[in-house]
Amino acid sequence: MKLNFSIMAGFGAIVVAGFLWLLKDLRNSVEPQYLQATEESLVDIAHILAAVLEQELAGGGALEINRFSDAMHSAALRRFEAQVYSLKKTSVGMGVYVCDASGTVVFDSEGSREGKDYSKWNDVVKTLRGEYGARSTRTDERDALSSILYVAAPVVRDGAIVGVVTVSKPQRAMRQFIDETRKRMVWIGGIACVGIVLVAALFSYWMIYPVRRLTAYVRALRDGERLPVPDLGHGEFRTLGRAFEEMRDALEGRNYVENYVQNLTHEIKSPLAAIRGAVELLQEGDVPPDKEQRFLSNIHDETLRSQNIVDRLLHLAALESQKTLQVTTEVELGQVLHRVCDGAYPLLEQKNLALVRKVPDENSPVLVHGDIFALRMAINNVVTNAIDFSPEGGEILVSLVDEGCFAEVRVSDRGPGVPEYAREKVFERFYSLKGQLTGRKGSGLGLCFVREAAELHGGSAMIQNRKGGGSELVIRIRKEP
Repeated sequence: MKLNFSIMAGFGAIVVAGFLWLLKDLRNSVEPQYLQATEESLVDIAHILAAVLEQELAGGGALEINRFSDAMHSAALRRFEAQVYSLKKTSVGMGVYVCDASGTVVFDSEGSREGKDYSKWNDVVKTLRGEYGARSTRTDERDALSSILYVAAPVVRDGAIVGVVTVSKPQRAMRQFIDETRKRMVWIGGIACVGIVLVAALFSYWMIYPVRRLTAYVRALRDGERLPVPDLGHGEFRTLGRAFEEMRDALEGRNYVENYVQNLTHEIKSPLAAIRGAVELLQEGDVPPDKEQRFLSNIHDETLRSQNIVDRLLHLAALESQKTLQVTTEVELGQVLHRVCDGAYPLLEQKNLALVRKVPDENSPVLVHGDIFALRMAINNVVTNAIDFSPEGGEILVSLVDEGCFAEVRVSDRGPGVPEYAREKVFERFYSLKGQLTGRKGSGLGLCFVREAAELHGGSAMIQNRKGGGSELVIRIRKEP
């Protein structure tokens, strides 16, 4: 399981579970809250009606309910329109009954309770004892929505309770408000859960994005790519990125020196041995003039070879030490190709080679941004390599092609081609094949430099054999850095 999904799932699960628990608790508290609010209103109404009845008491404290009864019946017959949010109310939905001091119902707005003994109902008996009287009773025991809330208030005369007035409200009348509130809570809760999941996803992405970039960077280093440390923001990720960069530099520096010392030692052994052998023979004396000249020529050639290895190695080391191009300028590749080709004429004449150029004219220059020295040296290495492997009287084709975002320098020859096993190895450091001109191996650094220069310019280098004989080496260079 990916780390970002784990973080998102864990964070989302914890938050959503907590939110659902809170939502469930709130949904369960909606009904009690509405009932409490309704009961509080019924308490006020009951005491108001009790005060009205107290004004109508007959002599001796007897309940006089005629005018009260008329008023209640008149209220029950009233028709009106009251839009209470989503509920349209058109009639009074509250019931009222009045009991005397013995608990007998003397008035009922519904007309079905008069004369009945209610002295055992909590709303009546508690109120007659001077306590708060209220009850909730179902008309159908199997139906929770059939509950009716009753709230009573005492009717008092000279400090004595002479009666009880009870107001009632069916729970079903509040059901619409309760259901709508619950639905709204579920709807808002669903939106909140979706929002939480999205926030969790964004948060996990924000947390994991630097890790992904750092992982890609480390894998690129493993594959030998040249990449700067990615922008990992601030904090620990940035520190971690710098630590990886420092570790890479330390390891590369150590391996670089070790490999170069080993390779240089191996390559220098041969020319040094040849020079030493020639010198020892010359020191013995009595060397014929023709052999003496040949030994001196060998010393000169091997010295030049050693110098060439060291010079190329220094150039390659300078190039490999760069992760990215430090300073770039606008380079017109056509001009670079012309200068390289012009400088190759002495070598071309030695083997009677023809060099054909296919370069866009000055009206359509191919421009790139890069290091002109590295580009010129890379192209020169390729042209020199083509000359070395071309047969006497052959032909070399140098072309420059604009490929949109890239420019391609192609150098073709009519030599023996490259063995399939060596197509990638020729770009390795110190790996080389015997040339046609000298019969010797080269330094093995030229094509390595070519690939390094191409990759540093965001491109690549590849070699392929041509149909009919020969090979073609392509340097691909990105136009913009």
